[in-house]
Amino acid sequence: MAKVTSETTTAYVGLGSNLGDRANFIDKAVDCLNSTEGVRVDAVSSIIETRPLGDGAGGDYLNAVARIQTVGAAEKLHESMIAIEDSLGRTHNPKWAPRTIDLDLLLYGKEIIQTARLTVPHSEMHLRHFVLKGMCELDGDLEHPVLKRSMRELAGRLNGEDFIRNGQRPQLVSVAGVIGVGKTTLAGALAKELNCEMLAEAYDENPYLADVYAGRTEFALDSQLYFLDSRVEQLNTSRLEPGKAVVTDYVFDKEMIYAARTLDADQLGRYKKRHAETASAVASPVLVIHLIESPQVCLGRIRRRNRPYEQRLELETLESLADDYERLFADWRTSPVIRLGPGEFNCLDEAEVKRLANEVRCYIWNQQRQ
Repeated sequence: MAKVTSETTTAYVGLGSNLGDRANFIDKAVDCLNSTEGVRVDAVSSIIETRPLGDGAGGDYLNAVARIQTVGAAEKLHESMIAIEDSLGRTHNPKWAPRTIDLDLLLYGKEIIQTARLTVPHSEMHLRHFVLKGMCELDGDLEHPVLKRSMRELAGRLNGEDFIRNGQRPQLVSVAGVIGVGKTTLAGALAKELNCEMLAEAYDENPYLADVYAGRTEFALDSQLYFLDSRVEQLNTSRLEPGKAVVTDYVFDKEMIYAARTLDADQLGRYKKRHAETASAVASPVLVIHLIESPQVCLGRIRRRNRPYEQRLELETLESLADDYERLFADWRTSPVIRLGPGEFNCLDEAEVKRLANEVRCYIWNQQRQ
């Protein structure tokens, strides 16, 4: 075991098993870590059970996180972890295959390591609820060395779900929020940083929108169907290239928010029928950025940009829309959600946009990084 000295490094190891006596394998792995020269286990999180990820077969996993104190290099610790896996019957089958034990080096102090054999921080830990739950139990305020966010904040982005990066899907990043929050500005800036396409909703092109804002309800269905058709066309999986990033200034799921607000019962029924016929062709986002600002600030921006048809919008409408978006993302299970609260982010600040773009890169598939 390691003696705690000024040269001791705090590291975190993920443990998982879905073959045989799963709990016993995890206990044995902890004992083996604690018996490794230069290593002392000082805390282990609670065990949680999860479904296999990806194309994995076999039963459910038991997972935990161990906090250790260690001396020496991260590469040496990693080699010891592989030896422990081998001693407990781990066979290095294809990715996602069942295993008696799986040990992942999640963090090694504040080090950032990228070699052919080792990546630290673990490149997927921020996408795994079962990892972040264990990390929060041990050290929720600990900051991720790359993302510069606490374990607690990263866990909140997942809403209890586990995700994987998949290069067979379009890498759709959707910016969401109420009217006037700055979605188009942020989406454009992110697309520039990510060197990818930005798709803007056909807001100004909708020929019925001005009439709807003017209170002519007979055009409400035409307006919503125009938006639906244009978004289905933009986000169609046959149009978007797998593995390639694209940023939108809307999230497709907002369709039902606005339809429920603007359509009467008969119109809503017809709209839902068209929605059901077309929505399956739409690519789901791999990441949502929920941009939040006070409705008062948004209303001020709407007044200043002076689109004639928007000037009828009232504060109460924006407040209700903000509540609708909160309800939408409270139950969101499709992708991680990065929430940028009031006053937390300036879409016009290039440095802030660059930092956010670096975070986004950690959530999307990148061929060079995989």
